[in-house]
Amino acid sequence: MKLCITSTGKGIEASIDTTFGRAPYFLIIDTETNATEVVENTAATQGQGAGIAAAQLVSDKGVGGILTGYVGPNALSALRASGIKVFEGASSQDTVKEALAKFNKGEYNEAPAPSEVPPCEPGRGRGPGRGMGRGRGRCRQD
Repeated sequence: MKLCITSTGKGIEASIDTTFGRAPYFLIIDTETNATEVVENTAATQGQGAGIAAAQLVSDKGVGGILTGYVGPNALSALRASGIKVFEGASSQDTVKEALAKFNKGEYNEAPAPSEVPPCEPGRGRGPGRGMGRGRGRCRQD
């Protein structure tokens, strides 16, 4: 399988970048032959839609799986529509080489559902408004 690992650099000794859409590089590694291709993530600098554009980029490369820390729900939908498996939970403390070794040992599971957005904390904004806009400091419960 061609596995795309999100990376901060161009080599297997680079650290994992835990954000899929904004990772500067994708290291695409054939898990059978260990052949590696480095792809610059041109979508990382987009204002919006970076995850979807990144999903298209790796889909065009024939990737069968993604290994990263986090994939947003829109990118996850795009990846799944392309038949790409998503493996989340990689740590920025690991290098690409270490994460690949863990993947080969089966230490990562396929993401079962869109990544959870952390729960909000009402009234915890950085500005002087303290979350008292139209929501009056309450979290939106969908």
